[in-house]
Amino acid sequence: MELYGKVLVWAMPIFLILVLLEKMYGVWRDNDTYHNMDMISSMSSGATNAVKDVLGLSISILSYQYLVEHLAIFSINSSLLTFAITFVVLDFQGYWTHRWAHKINFFWNKHAIHHSSEEFNLACALRQSISSFVNLFTFFLIPAAIFGVPAEIIAIVGPIHLFAQFWYHTRHINRMGVWENIIVTPSHHRVHHAINEVYMDKNYGQIFIVWDKWFGTFQEELQDVPPVYGITRPAQTWNPIKINFQHISLLAHDAWRAESWSDKWSIWWKPTGWRPADVEAKYPVAKIEDPYNFEKYRPSASFALNCWAWMQMLITFAFIMYFFGNIGQIQKVHDLYHFFITPNILIYGCFVFLSVYAYSELMDNNPNAIFWETAKNAIGLGLLYTYQDWFGVAAKYPIALYFIGAYFILATIITFILN
Repeated sequence: MELYGKVLVWAMPIFLILVLLEKMYGVWRDNDTYHNMDMISSMSSGATNAVKDVLGLSISILSYQYLVEHLAIFSINSSLLTFAITFVVLDFQGYWTHRWAHKINFFWNKHAIHHSSEEFNLACALRQSISSFVNLFTFFLIPAAIFGVPAEIIAIVGPIHLFAQFWYHTRHINRMGVWENIIVTPSHHRVHHAINEVYMDKNYGQIFIVWDKWFGTFQEELQDVPPVYGITRPAQTWNPIKINFQHISLLAHDAWRAESWSDKWSIWWKPTGWRPADVEAKYPVAKIEDPYNFEKYRPSASFALNCWAWMQMLITFAFIMYFFGNIGQIQKVHDLYHFFITPNILIYGCFVFLSVYAYSELMDNNPNAIFWETAKNAIGLGLLYTYQDWFGVAAKYPIALYFIGAYFILATIITFILN
């Protein structure tokens, strides 16, 4: 946990810089692929996902360590070959878990956030789930366990494999020649994110495109069919926390409303998008039927609101960077912030989630944005006043407490004005 946090201290600024560089490149080439609020929503989603991962808010029903201990036929040491085997096995696992996420109603909820942007750019690569709490697919790593790949290698290669999927979320790179036959390229992944009928549910590969070609899910990008991005049941919000639970909320409501007990059970495992006929008739849900003629989600936003949304995101990122860089210290401040049995890092994580929720509600022009912002700032001020500290920051930067307090007050005032 602490090591992963240290990695993210470096990774998050790099991702932010790359996103901004792509934005500037698009403006320079008169081909800007970004919308400001969508961009902020995407990066905020990535931030919440990173915090969730650091908090360790997920479990594996079957641990990889258990598989190694009981299935390993060979015993191999760390080497280049070990890392190569691990990378390929992880990619094979990624193909099938990705495919199931698209094909099964229940599993789609953890992946819908990634496809929810109606743009396609590096920022949308950061749209990752916080709604997945149980890992059911460790059994796909059985080949690695049989070869005796140590769990430590999986832990190292996993983040590398994930980060390697960032670069191809772009519209600025066209075909890549012979590489199109080997790895996932931007062209392949544009197809995957498209809602055009010819492109739906294609190109599940994460690093190697060969899986799609072997298992019959490959589709090349057609010159005369420009991809249209998003999800067929549009999110209609910039709030990444809401998006994370939209689909499962619909499933739960549909299961409750369905008259047939069979439908109440099977809806969770039916193909993605399936709804009981009686429920669909009584409770229709907006769906994009024609990808070439629909209105993208674009609520009105003043220049001041756009600027304030950026300020809120960057300040929240600063809180997150402190969190990632000081996890060990935050865990030890028990005498200050140990409420009931709640770990300090969980309190901090909840504060981050509340921050993102509050400012993205304002981005959506929701009247309740002032309530969430006031609640977040009241909690922050309460912690500062009661303990004269902010999770141990006073020991290193005592003056920072004044800036943090001033931010909580000003954020409430500015949100009230803009809301």
